[in-house]
Amino acid sequence: MRDIKRDHDFLDDDPILEYLNEFGSGLVASYPGARGETNADYYFFAVRDPMLNAFALPGGFIAVHSALLLAAQSESELASVMSHEIGHVAQRHIARMLGQQKQDALIPLAAMILAALASKGGSDAAVGVFMGGQGLQIQRQLNFSRDAEREADRIGFQIMGAGGYDTSGMVAFFGRMQAASRVYSDLMPAYLRSHPLTSERISDIQARIREIPYRQRVDSLEFHLVRARARVLQDESTQGRVEAAAFFDAQLTQQSRQQQAGAQYGLAYLALKKGDLARAQSWFEKARGTMRPTEGAVFSTGQASSDGAAMFASMGLEIKLAPGQPASVKQQALKEADQAHLRYPLSRGIARQYADAMIVNGKLDDAARFLRDQAQLYREEPKLHELLAKTYAAQGKIALQHLALAESYALSGGMLAALDQLTIARKASDASFYDMAVIDARERELQARRREEMKEAKK
Repeated sequence: MRDIKRDHDFLDDDPILEYLNEFGSGLVASYPGARGETNADYYFFAVRDPMLNAFALPGGFIAVHSALLLAAQSESELASVMSHEIGHVAQRHIARMLGQQKQDALIPLAAMILAALASKGGSDAAVGVFMGGQGLQIQRQLNFSRDAEREADRIGFQIMGAGGYDTSGMVAFFGRMQAASRVYSDLMPAYLRSHPLTSERISDIQARIREIPYRQRVDSLEFHLVRARARVLQDESTQGRVEAAAFFDAQLTQQSRQQQAGAQYGLAYLALKKGDLARAQSWFEKARGTMRPTEGAVFSTGQASSDGAAMFASMGLEIKLAPGQPASVKQQALKEADQAHLRYPLSRGIARQYADAMIVNGKLDDAARFLRDQAQLYREEPKLHELLAKTYAAQGKIALQHLALAESYALSGGMLAALDQLTIARKASDASFYDMAVIDARERELQARRREEMKEAKK
């Protein structure tokens, strides 16, 4: 995960991460066995990738490709994919696969012994026995993988049903994946696949759907707003931005208010990325106005009772805190950030925007105090230490600035960079006796951790 987070294609976007984790946590909470026998803590994230895919890592880390997020036409379709990956974690498929591979490692050894015995009858017989052993090992692994996929489909179906999602979304998304992969998947025979045939999976899920009553699910507004952000971040080249703008223009003609608001929000984010702050603010106001009910109107939100208010608050702050805004706008951002943080205390993105608003308005002592408290509450969050370093730099506290940077790098997995920052902090003219003691202690801890990592890498 440290390697993934350092990669350019990790979508380190607070609204997207918060949406995926809230969405995924809701699925996990709805199904009692979702955490499995290891009681896994889940973390959901997105990576920039043009393939329709998602994957699970040991420990409950689940990734969604950006292309999949854009291809999903409803939250039920997205839930089908994320529930499937949760199923892999709950059933410990990765650990079981590793155990299977250890057992299968004996097959080539047995094949070598048999090949040695068969060599008396001729070299061709020996080669045949040896290759047969390798083939058996590979086939057993493929069989295990297909069985694991079927089991994840079954568990995923139960999870999304328990979460209140339309289970037909799984069939719809399988069909979309089948169409996307038809060019190359038809060339491979079924016995060489690591996944069951998509048509087989669709038939299995359709049979399960017939046994339960139909349930309609209304998508949240956040779903459309997050997809708009993902579309802008999917391809940040000039051509990518042109294509994103064209897509949003076409989406504006849709009858759905949510679709229209998503397109307007996307155009606002696109303008912000280009540095056109006036245009960004204009589109943002239109998006917010589209979802504001007219007098006497009542809009049903169904089961997904969310109006996107937290994401709108975050985007408003993002525009007001952008470089180039006048002092009056930054002061307004501080007031709005204070209110937003009180209203959405669990939003990590808004908490950091509040700290940033204090920094840009020169409230450095307040910012430092707030960030130190936050760092105590959320110890594994490198961005807090980055902001703390920025605050200390503005205050001229050099030793503390580099100490904070060291913590940020250490949490991100950059041990050498963290140790370098501690060396700079030690040489700072304003380093106190207490600071030196902290530097020495952290240096010993990080060096010990680095030795452990190097030892693990050699295994």
